[in-house]
Amino acid sequence: MENGLVAAVREGAWMDLVTYWGLRMLAALVVFYIGVHLARWLSAALERGMTRSRIESTAAMFLRRVVYVTLLVVLALAVLQAVFGIAMTSMVAVLGAAGLAVGLALKDSLANVASGVMLVSLRPFRVGDIVTINGVTGAVESVSIFQTRLRGADNQTITLPNALITGDSIINLTPDVRRRIELVIGIAYDADIDLARGIAMEIMQSDERVLAEPPPDVLLYALADSSVNLGIRCHVANPDWFVTKCELTERIKKAFDRHGIAIPFPQRDVHMYHHGGAAAPPALPSPGNAGDGDAAVGLDDPEHQPLADPK
Repeated sequence: MENGLVAAVREGAWMDLVTYWGLRMLAALVVFYIGVHLARWLSAALERGMTRSRIESTAAMFLRRVVYVTLLVVLALAVLQAVFGIAMTSMVAVLGAAGLAVGLALKDSLANVASGVMLVSLRPFRVGDIVTINGVTGAVESVSIFQTRLRGADNQTITLPNALITGDSIINLTPDVRRRIELVIGIAYDADIDLARGIAMEIMQSDERVLAEPPPDVLLYALADSSVNLGIRCHVANPDWFVTKCELTERIKKAFDRHGIAIPFPQRDVHMYHHGGAAAPPALPSPGNAGDGDAAVGLDDPEHQPLADPK
């Protein structure tokens, strides 16, 4: 090609070359312009068809973008081959090598893309569902190629990479219309178990948000180290779960206090011993009992430190 170009320039036929390649460039631009609009129209028509078929809007938008990018790549290869005469095999080889390099450099991003395809295809959740993923709970706002966005209960926006979602357990709380509340409350060993059970049952049955079926129950869960653990269980409608759980916990605690049912809590007793028969150090007066003219004895006063062990 270079020899032909040099010969043409020597013969003064460069204007013909400019005209020839100029027309080819113009044809390539026209074909590419029409192809871009055609790809856009086809992808939009595909999205409208999927929407009419009641496919989720997020999945339809995701597939539309994939189809659009694929059509653009095919269009670019076709223009290069038809207008400029570049062999398709050469382009495929170049794209394969470039794709390998890009894949190694962007493996995490490509993993997110692959996970996005899985989420759209399998649809473990939809926009609007309340899910718990990787310990985070929120309502699904959008599912894109690289990431999924949730809206938390405190109105915070939570963005999770798609690869993290597919690699972890997904708890979808929306499909179930009811949800079980399970409280584990410990009472003292000398407390009346039947009385505690009756109080908890009365509180649950008096709450109109607690469903009659399945019926609430109170079970003895375990004999723990310092308490008898009661399992207090009932079912409520899914939207009422959190508030009902908090209010039941508060009402049961107050009712136990009124009836003298103690709830054990961790505590520590510290015992101080003086060995060898040495006299115990004098008691330190509290700051509130010290006289106005007396200086409060400090713990760093050497005269009031515990005697050393004579042994």
